[in-house]
Amino acid sequence: MKSKVLPLLLVAMSFSSVAEEFVASYEGFYDRLKVVEKGSFEFARVNFYLVEGESKQPCEIADGKIVTEQSTIPLQYTDNAQLMLPVNEKLDKDKAVVVVRPKTAQYCEIKIQIESAHFTNQELSKRKIYQLHHEFESLLSDLSGVFVGKLLSFMLPEQKGVTLEFVSSVDLSAKHVSCEKNRCRFEVQDNWENDNGKFNVLTELVSAKPWIVK
Repeated sequence: MKSKVLPLLLVAMSFSSVAEEFVASYEGFYDRLKVVEKGSFEFARVNFYLVEGESKQPCEIADGKIVTEQSTIPLQYTDNAQLMLPVNEKLDKDKAVVVVRPKTAQYCEIKIQIESAHFTNQELSKRKIYQLHHEFESLLSDLSGVFVGKLLSFMLPEQKGVTLEFVSSVDLSAKHVSCEKNRCRFEVQDNWENDNGKFNVLTELVSAKPWIVK
């Protein structure tokens, strides 16, 4: 039970959509973005991606907007369909709606992803990976809410460490590290907290996410 509930709620939660347009309340995004803003996270972030319902591949976006009764502003997004939403209290109070028009996909939904920002090869030390792991844990707990986090803590997923993905295959042999092709999993240990030992990887690091046991 504990390993399945929160990934469904936080990592791949979807909002309703229609065949031609994806439409969702801004409030749901704002509430999660505020959690990150209020926390003291150097690396951990929560990001939103528009993906196809079945394949979970990025939905190619034609255009998007954020709409209230008084205004319409363009929606910023990336080539991999990440929605770059502002943290704007007025949009929240004005009951804004996010509207996205996919280019071809008939059904798109939101994937909510906890991941890093600005974590690069220069941060590949045990100490920094320890920090990243605990930031992910804290953010996941904060996003789950006080009720789930404190009263139903047994429902929280088990996070063993972090998963790092690189541009190309990695040959890294180290204790508590397992690599397959371009992806490595780091089982974070308590004694890494003040350990500046480095992991030497030449190929570029492209993403860092929590390692959740399913």
